[in-house]
Formats: sequence, C-alpha cells, structure tokens
Amino acid sequence: MTGGDIAGLIAAGIFAVLVGLLAVPLLKLGRVFDETSETIKDVRSGVGPLLEEATTTITETNRQLARVDSITSSVEETTGNVSALVALFAATVGGPLIKIAGFSAGVRAAVLGLRPRKPKN
Repeated sequence: MTGGDIAGLIAAGIFAVLVGLLAVPLLKLGRVFDETSETIKDVRSGVGPLLEEATTTITETNRQLARVDSITSSVEETTGNVSALVALFAATVGGPLIKIAGFSAGVRAAVLGLRPRKPKN
C-alpha cells in the first residue's frame, strides 16, 4: 500500500463520515416535508365544508337583502302616499279653517267695537 492509497482511504472515510453527518439533517427535513404535506391535506379537507358554509351564508344574506329592499320600496311608497294625503288634507281643510279663523276674528273685533267702553277714572 502506497501513500496515495492510504490518502485515498482516509479521504473515502472522511467522505463517508461527511455523508453520514449530512444524512441526519436531510432525514429530519424529509420528516418536516411529510408533516407539511399532512397539514396541507388536513387544511384542504377542512376548507371544503367551510367554503360550502360561507356560500350558504352569502346566499341567505342576499335573500334577506332582497327582502329588505322590498320592504324599503313599500315604505317609500307608503311615505309618498301619506305625504300626498297630508297635502290633500291641508288643501281641503286648511283653506276653510283659515277662512273660519279670519271670520271669527273679524266678528270678535266687530262685537268688541260695538260694546260701549268704560270710562277711565
């Protein structure tokens, strides 16, 4: 055995030890990747029902918003009808009431004008 053979054996031994030392972190990294894959599978299986529930919630919310829109339209129409009714009532009853108030004020002034005044001391 020559010096080159011995150096080759030493280099091969060191290389084997280095490969052994690097194998441990690679094995641990492989376990991390396995755990990550399992976690992703779990998340994927849990996301399906979650998305279905969110879709159901959004559908129901849209249905309720349509009902609220219908109610709002009805309230708007009722408000317009009440406003028109108030305007009609004011036009129908308001004019004669003003005339009656003016007439009664005139009659009162006339009656007060016909009374004799008391002399001041």
